[in-house]
Amino acid sequence: MPSESPRGLLFVVSAPSATGKTTVVEQLVQVLPALRMSRSYTSRPARVGEEDGLDYNFISRDAFEAMIARDALLEWADVFGNYYGTGRAETQARLDAGEDLVLVIDVQGARQVREKLPDTVAIFMLPPSFEVLEQRLRKRSKDPEAEMVRRLETARREVDAVSTYDYVVVNDLLERCVGELAGIVVAERARLARRCKVIEPIISTFRVRGTE
Repeated sequence: MPSESPRGLLFVVSAPSATGKTTVVEQLVQVLPALRMSRSYTSRPARVGEEDGLDYNFISRDAFEAMIARDALLEWADVFGNYYGTGRAETQARLDAGEDLVLVIDVQGARQVREKLPDTVAIFMLPPSFEVLEQRLRKRSKDPEAEMVRRLETARREVDAVSTYDYVVVNDLLERCVGELAGIVVAERARLARRCKVIEPIISTFRVRGTE
Protein backbone atom coordinates (compact mmCIF):
# COMPACT_ATOMS: atom_id res chain seq x y z
CA MET A 1 0.00 0.00 0.00
CA PRO A 2 1.32 3.52 -0.67
CA SER A 3 2.26 5.86 2.15
CA GLU A 4 -0.56 8.03 3.48
CA SER A 5 1.80 10.88 4.37
CA PRO A 6 2.05 13.69 1.81
CA ARG A 7 5.83 13.25 1.76
CA GLY A 8 7.41 10.01 0.68
CA LEU A 9 9.80 7.87 2.69
CA LEU A 10 13.46 7.64 1.76
CA PHE A 11 15.35 4.39 2.39
CA VAL A 12 19.07 3.84 1.87
CA VAL A 13 20.57 0.38 1.55
CA SER A 14 24.34 -0.06 1.93
CA ALA A 15 26.51 -3.16 1.78
CA PRO A 16 30.03 -4.20 0.84
CA SER A 17 30.69 -4.89 -2.82
CA ALA A 18 29.39 -8.35 -3.92
CA THR A 19 26.89 -8.63 -1.07
CA GLY A 20 24.10 -8.58 -3.66
CA LYS A 21 22.39 -5.37 -2.57
CA THR A 22 21.29 -4.29 -6.07
CA THR A 23 19.77 -7.69 -6.85
CA VAL A 24 17.91 -7.73 -3.53
CA VAL A 25 16.53 -4.20 -3.95
CA GLU A 26 15.46 -4.93 -7.52
CA GLN A 27 13.44 -7.84 -6.12
CA LEU A 28 12.13 -5.65 -3.30
CA VAL A 29 10.55 -3.08 -5.63
CA GLN A 30 8.80 -5.94 -7.43
CA VAL A 31 7.30 -7.12 -4.14
CA LEU A 32 6.37 -3.57 -3.09
CA PRO A 33 5.28 -1.80 -6.27
CA ALA A 34 4.63 1.47 -4.40
CA LEU A 35 8.40 1.64 -3.76
CA ARG A 36 10.79 2.91 -6.44
CA MET A 37 14.54 2.65 -6.89
CA SER A 38 16.35 5.93 -7.36
CA ARG A 39 18.62 5.94 -10.41
CA SER A 40 22.14 7.14 -9.63
CA TYR A 41 24.56 9.12 -11.75
CA THR A 42 27.96 7.62 -12.47
CA SER A 43 31.09 8.53 -14.38
CA ARG A 44 32.05 4.92 -15.06
CA PRO A 45 31.41 3.37 -18.48
CA ALA A 46 28.33 1.21 -18.90
CA ARG A 47 28.93 -2.52 -18.52
CA VAL A 48 27.62 -5.09 -20.96
CA GLY A 49 23.84 -5.20 -20.73
CA GLU A 50 23.49 -1.88 -18.88
CA GLU A 51 21.38 0.91 -20.35
CA ASP A 52 21.74 4.64 -19.87
CA GLY A 53 18.72 6.05 -18.04
CA LEU A 54 17.67 2.60 -16.84
CA ASP A 55 20.52 1.16 -14.79
CA TYR A 56 22.34 4.46 -14.23
CA ASN A 57 22.58 7.92 -15.68
CA PHE A 58 25.96 7.54 -17.36
CA ILE A 59 27.77 10.88 -17.69
CA SER A 60 31.37 11.99 -18.22
CA ARG A 61 33.71 12.68 -15.33
CA ASP A 62 33.73 16.38 -16.27
CA ALA A 63 29.92 16.50 -16.25
CA PHE A 64 29.84 14.79 -12.87
CA GLU A 65 32.34 17.25 -11.41
CA ALA A 66 30.21 20.09 -12.77
CA MET A 67 27.24 18.66 -10.81
CA ILE A 68 29.39 18.59 -7.69
CA ALA A 69 30.42 22.21 -8.24
CA ARG A 70 26.83 23.46 -8.48
CA ASP A 71 25.69 21.36 -5.49
CA ALA A 72 23.30 19.36 -7.66
CA LEU A 73 23.88 16.09 -5.81
CA LEU A 74 22.26 14.87 -2.62
CA GLU A 75 25.28 12.63 -2.10
CA TRP A 76 28.30 11.52 -4.07
CA ALA A 77 31.38 9.39 -3.66
CA ASP A 78 34.49 8.32 -5.53
CA VAL A 79 34.28 4.51 -5.48
CA PHE A 80 37.32 2.67 -6.84
CA GLY A 81 38.14 5.57 -9.16
CA ASN A 82 34.62 6.27 -10.45
CA TYR A 83 32.08 8.82 -9.28
CA TYR A 84 28.61 7.77 -8.11
CA GLY A 85 25.92 10.12 -6.87
CA THR A 86 22.23 10.91 -6.41
CA GLY A 87 20.56 13.91 -7.99
CA ARG A 88 19.27 16.35 -5.38
CA ALA A 89 16.41 18.04 -7.26
CA GLU A 90 14.80 14.91 -8.68
CA THR A 91 14.99 13.08 -5.35
CA GLN A 92 13.37 15.97 -3.48
CA ALA A 93 10.67 16.32 -6.14
CA ARG A 94 9.74 12.64 -5.96
CA LEU A 95 9.62 12.64 -2.15
CA ASP A 96 7.54 15.82 -2.13
CA ALA A 97 5.12 14.11 -4.52
CA GLY A 98 4.63 11.32 -1.93
CA GLU A 99 6.77 8.70 -3.65
CA ASP A 100 8.70 6.21 -1.49
CA LEU A 101 12.27 5.80 -2.75
CA VAL A 102 15.16 3.45 -2.03
CA LEU A 103 18.78 4.37 -2.74
CA VAL A 104 21.46 1.71 -3.11
CA ILE A 105 24.56 3.61 -2.00
CA ASP A 106 27.79 3.09 -0.11
CA VAL A 107 28.53 4.01 3.49
CA GLN A 108 29.88 7.49 2.82
CA GLY A 109 26.97 8.30 0.52
CA ALA A 110 24.49 7.14 3.16
CA ARG A 111 26.18 9.36 5.73
CA GLN A 112 25.80 12.39 3.45
CA VAL A 113 22.13 11.67 2.82
CA ARG A 114 21.33 11.30 6.52
CA GLU A 115 23.09 14.56 7.33
CA LYS A 116 20.85 16.38 4.83
CA LEU A 117 17.69 14.32 5.38
CA PRO A 118 17.75 13.05 8.99
CA ASP A 119 14.48 11.14 8.65
CA THR A 120 16.06 8.78 6.11
CA VAL A 121 15.71 5.09 7.02
CA ALA A 122 19.12 3.42 6.77
CA ILE A 123 19.52 -0.34 6.23
CA PHE A 124 22.82 -2.23 6.18
CA MET A 125 23.06 -5.54 4.35
CA LEU A 126 25.64 -8.07 5.48
CA PRO A 127 26.89 -11.19 3.67
CA PRO A 128 26.78 -14.43 5.70
CA SER A 129 30.52 -14.06 6.41
CA PHE A 130 33.69 -12.43 5.14
CA GLU A 131 34.67 -15.74 3.52
CA VAL A 132 31.39 -15.92 1.59
CA LEU A 133 31.84 -12.31 0.47
CA GLU A 134 35.33 -13.06 -0.82
CA GLN A 135 34.05 -16.11 -2.72
CA ARG A 136 31.28 -14.05 -4.33
CA LEU A 137 33.64 -11.23 -5.22
CA ARG A 138 36.22 -13.53 -6.81
CA LYS A 139 33.50 -15.40 -8.72
CA ARG A 140 31.97 -12.30 -10.27
CA SER A 141 35.06 -10.12 -10.76
CA LYS A 142 38.01 -10.39 -13.12
CA ASP A 143 39.92 -7.59 -11.42
CA PRO A 144 43.66 -7.99 -10.69
CA GLU A 145 44.57 -9.38 -7.29
CA ALA A 146 45.64 -5.97 -5.98
CA GLU A 147 42.21 -4.57 -6.80
CA MET A 148 40.53 -7.57 -5.20
CA VAL A 149 42.50 -7.03 -2.00
CA ARG A 150 41.54 -3.35 -1.99
CA ARG A 151 37.84 -4.17 -2.32
CA LEU A 152 38.03 -6.68 0.52
CA GLU A 153 39.80 -4.20 2.78
CA THR A 154 37.16 -1.61 1.93
CA ALA A 155 34.50 -4.15 2.92
CA ARG A 156 36.15 -4.60 6.33
CA ARG A 157 36.02 -0.83 6.93
CA GLU A 158 32.44 -0.49 5.70
CA VAL A 159 31.18 -3.16 8.10
CA ASP A 160 32.49 -1.04 10.98
CA ALA A 161 29.69 1.44 10.16
CA VAL A 162 26.88 -1.07 10.76
CA SER A 163 26.10 0.34 14.22
CA THR A 164 25.18 3.72 12.68
CA TYR A 165 22.30 2.20 10.68
CA ASP A 166 18.68 1.75 11.75
CA TYR A 167 18.33 -1.85 10.55
CA VAL A 168 20.55 -4.73 9.48
CA VAL A 169 19.69 -7.72 7.30
CA VAL A 170 21.79 -10.69 6.19
CA ASN A 171 21.74 -11.77 2.56
CA ASP A 172 22.15 -15.49 3.08
CA LEU A 173 19.03 -16.42 1.10
CA LEU A 174 17.59 -14.02 -1.49
CA GLU A 175 13.91 -14.62 -0.75
CA ARG A 176 14.35 -14.27 3.00
CA CYS A 177 16.44 -11.10 2.66
CA VAL A 178 13.86 -9.50 0.36
CA GLY A 179 11.13 -10.48 2.83
CA GLU A 180 12.96 -8.84 5.73
CA LEU A 181 13.49 -5.65 3.75
CA ALA A 182 9.81 -5.60 2.77
CA GLY A 183 8.91 -5.96 6.45
CA ILE A 184 11.05 -2.94 7.32
CA VAL A 185 9.38 -0.81 4.65
CA VAL A 186 5.87 -1.84 5.73
CA ALA A 187 6.71 -1.16 9.40
CA GLU A 188 8.07 2.30 8.62
CA ARG A 189 4.95 3.11 6.62
CA ALA A 190 2.83 2.12 9.64
CA ARG A 191 4.49 4.49 12.11
CA LEU A 192 2.00 6.60 14.04
CA ALA A 193 3.32 9.89 12.67
CA ARG A 194 2.63 8.72 9.13
CA ARG A 195 -0.85 7.35 9.84
CA CYS A 196 -2.37 10.36 11.63
CA LYS A 197 -4.59 11.40 8.72
CA VAL A 198 -5.93 7.87 8.37
CA ILE A 199 -6.48 7.03 12.02
CA GLU A 200 -7.93 10.33 13.25
CA PRO A 201 -11.37 9.76 11.65
CA ILE A 202 -11.41 6.24 13.11
CA ILE A 203 -10.40 7.36 16.60
CA SER A 204 -13.01 10.13 16.49
CA THR A 205 -15.73 7.46 16.33
CA PHE A 206 -14.62 6.20 19.77
CA ARG A 207 -14.83 9.56 21.50
CA VAL A 208 -17.72 10.13 23.88
CA ARG A 209 -20.31 12.48 22.47
CA GLY A 210 -22.61 14.62 24.61
CA THR A 211 -26.24 13.61 24.82
CA GLU A 212 -28.69 15.74 22.89
